[in-house]
Amino acid sequence: MTPSSRTPGTRAVAKERTRDALLSAGFVLAETTGLEGLSVNALVATASVAKGTFFHHFGDRTSYLVALHRRFHDDVFDDVRRTTASMPPGRERLAAMSVSYLDACLRRRGVRALILEARGQLPIQDEIMRRNSATVDLLTDDFVAMRRPRPRAAARLWLAANAECALMELDAGHADPETRAALSDLLDGPRLEA
Repeated sequence: MTPSSRTPGTRAVAKERTRDALLSAGFVLAETTGLEGLSVNALVATASVAKGTFFHHFGDRTSYLVALHRRFHDDVFDDVRRTTASMPPGRERLAAMSVSYLDACLRRRGVRALILEARGQLPIQDEIMRRNSATVDLLTDDFVAMRRPRPRAAARLWLAANAECALMELDAGHADPETRAALSDLLDGPRLEA
């Protein structure tokens, strides 16, 4: 293999590492600055890359914010799927999904800005709507398995309750067993008659 035949693969790896460094910088900075304070200058300084590199990877700050939001939720969704892969739809799977999501939020404290502030960012709203719809589709199966009378509405509310629990824990700075127990209690609602 000649050096020139290895270059595209090496470049692709380097490009992905740089993109990852910029996204990681966003999570670090978001913890203290929120989304509003994520300037391109701060991001490139934290990631130790040139300013032009940022624009090469993301085009503009808005595209970056969407990519940051997407990265976090893709990572969480992958964690949740791994955690619950062998579990049938139902209460136990919902509870396991919740713990996986909440723990992921605590590992990346900068996500507080993504949960709380992202809804006010118009470009991210489309991404949030798309993501929430896909998540509700997944969760609805669990509420159907639990014989809930309004499974899709219950799934939407469960999603919102988990986000609120995450915000409470992020504000506290740690997992809150009492809040998690209250969240779990929400799964014990009415069921359809057989």
